[in-house]
Amino acid sequence: MPKQQKRQHHGHPGDKPYSKPKAGSGTNKVFKMNTDLGQHILKNPGVAQAIVDKAGLKQSDIVLEVGPGTGNLTMKILEKARQVHAVEMDPRMAAELTKRVQGTPLESKLHILVGDVIKAPLPYFDVCISNTPYQISSPLVFKLLACSPAPRTCVLMFQREFAMRLVAQPGDPLYCRLSVNAQMWAKCTHILKVGKNNFKPPPKVESSVVRIEIKNPRPTVSYDEWDGLLRIVFVRGNRTIKAGFASRAVMELVERNWRTWCATNDIPIDDSAPAEDVAMGDADEEMEEETMEIDEDGTGAVQTVKVKVDPKKKRGRVALLVKAKVEKVLEETGMGEKRAVKCDEGDFLELLYAFNKEGIHFS
Repeated sequence: MPKQQKRQHHGHPGDKPYSKPKAGSGTNKVFKMNTDLGQHILKNPGVAQAIVDKAGLKQSDIVLEVGPGTGNLTMKILEKARQVHAVEMDPRMAAELTKRVQGTPLESKLHILVGDVIKAPLPYFDVCISNTPYQISSPLVFKLLACSPAPRTCVLMFQREFAMRLVAQPGDPLYCRLSVNAQMWAKCTHILKVGKNNFKPPPKVESSVVRIEIKNPRPTVSYDEWDGLLRIVFVRGNRTIKAGFASRAVMELVERNWRTWCATNDIPIDDSAPAEDVAMGDADEEMEEETMEIDEDGTGAVQTVKVKVDPKKKRGRVALLVKAKVEKVLEETGMGEKRAVKCDEGDFLELLYAFNKEGIHFS
């Protein structure tokens, strides 16, 4: 037999990120995977096929795939869909995927977008399928929930804990702001467990596939208002909701929103200080720092930040009025002594409606 020719590589021999392939290497062995970017290639064709089957693709569907990598999942999607928009952050992966379909009937069906899916404008699509890099799990979910028109369905693979947070119910250990937000706007269903040995290189944790079906019509609630309230009550979900409003930094935020609402609706306010509540001390005294807890991605990973507050500032009439309104709402709804981790979507809607009736807003 004639000697097999060695595969030629473009570029200088010492160039990275390409690493020297071993004999018999497959497509997904060409690169050194950047696990810092969440690059774990799905190598099990049976799992890839199961994900595509769960998506219920039609021949007329346009699919958005996030993080196609070297294309093991992409190739199976291309067999079912009319067109695939694959968004890939790593140009090396995009180049390898291009080579994989080059000269085949599938080439015309694949459109590769190189860039950050969170920052880039998305084309129209009917279905989203993703082996999701863990760093963008939460931003991707909320970007998809905000898409207009909404996709018919999204079948997304996440780290197991994140996936279980999406489908968690009140009282579950993983129930958090992410759970309430996602389930407010979509039906979330856990459909498949995927072991770490199905990836190369294997990640440190197990994975799961979740189906997200966005509600149509969407709830007639402002997302910013809804999320603003949840950010306060879920900072420490095991505390009472009343405790979440006890923070001076939170009440100053609520007061600012109240002032904005009054100005927008031409409602005059009395901003004077009560006689017994005159500010004391040096007016030029420096502001103090107070810690405020923030759960940025809604998964319960609370971070502490410092905000400036005036230690000598006494409560004026507006502050006292806003405080009284908050206390009134919490008492009348009976939500003050409840804990966010035990409350469902209906409880939070009732609370938000009661606050809005009093002119209290969270965006």
